Amino acid sequence: MAECGKIDLRERVPADDPEVNSKPSPAAIILAAGASSRMGRVKALLEIDGETFLDRLARVLGAHCDPVIAVLGHHADAIREGARTPGIQIAVNPDPDLGMLSSLQAGLRAVPDLSYGVLFTPVDVPLVSGATAGLLAEALSGGAAVAVPVYGGKRGHPVAISRAVAERMLALPNGARANELLRTESAVEIPVEDAGVLLEVDTPKDYEELLCRVG
Repeated sequence: MAECGKIDLRERVPADDPEVNSKPSPAAIILAAGASSRMGRVKALLEIDGETFLDRLARVLGAHCDPVIAVLGHHADAIREGARTPGIQIAVNPDPDLGMLSSLQAGLRAVPDLSYGVLFTPVDVPLVSGATAGLLAEALSGGAAVAVPVYGGKRGHPVAISRAVAERMLALPNGARANELLRTESAVEIPVEDAGVLLEVDTPKDYEELLCRVG
């Protein structure tokens, strides 16, 4: 197993923190509709520190966001059965092979009220911290159109978008790319001490290295 730096998973942000719940909350969208073809296993159900990727993200984001919506496509039945976090809402992308934008649009359509904006992330970026989620939510409440976490000079996930940007995202046609719209917006970059914003788990080797980091 390769050498790797450690990441501490002991941080726990309780969802019933009164200080968190007293503030208006953006929604959270976890994109979990992909086929996981390079992994060879369902990425949403991979486990780390006793939680699936989906459950960990739902817990961490749910401390600052309401509702938390998981967008499913491929392997939808298995993911529904494997999810253990109460309160996760499910949206289904009927054609997930159209790409990430189609899944994001499916999630945005499921948000009952876009007034406070949205945080979204792929399910294969599972180690985002609660502190990062909180900073992104605060950026939206402060009027940011787009906010992104930055670690080591690189942008990561989740991405936070305002209601106006979410509505423009919903209006994009099939074949468009979400990143192209986001590049036209003035983004607030939020420096974080959170390597998890960049740790994407796409292959078995990535997963092995992730387990090394937290083991």
